[in-house]
Amino acid sequence: MPRNEKELAGLTLLGNKGVNYEFSYSPTLLEAFENLHQENEYIVTLDCLEFTSLCPKTGQPDYGKIVINYIPRAKMVESKSLKLYLFSFRNRGDFHEDCVNIIMKDLIKLLDPKYIEVVGDFNPRGGISIYPYVNYGDAEHQWLVSERMKAVMAKRI
Repeated sequence: MPRNEKELAGLTLLGNKGVNYEFSYSPTLLEAFENLHQENEYIVTLDCLEFTSLCPKTGQPDYGKIVINYIPRAKMVESKSLKLYLFSFRNRGDFHEDCVNIIMKDLIKLLDPKYIEVVGDFNPRGGISIYPYVNYGDAEHQWLVSERMKAVMAKRI
């Protein structure tokens, strides 16, 4: 059954052609909608190929890819709001490790997911690539936090 107007009422960015892009970090851009399949445990993957932020010391741009995987509870992130939120990092000076932690914490606050992980795959600077990984799980998903962390470590070593 398609979603009704009441279920879509809180989504202000999707379909809005007059949206302005924020050039300053703004977690208030994030919007969520109800998960209609709460009886199922499933993974949502969001692949953000064009993430940009600034080096906090030099102000030079950093480019990379952000991948977000989460197991939803009652809410899910609306993708256009996520796109605008990620764009709001464009002029923010943070290290790559800070970016993935901030993104995860903002999504936890918005969604209260059962499990979430945020992976950064940043383009090399000075000949070094950085791949920060952060995850979180509720009490029932601590096993997944541990297993995913082991898998990431094994892959990178």
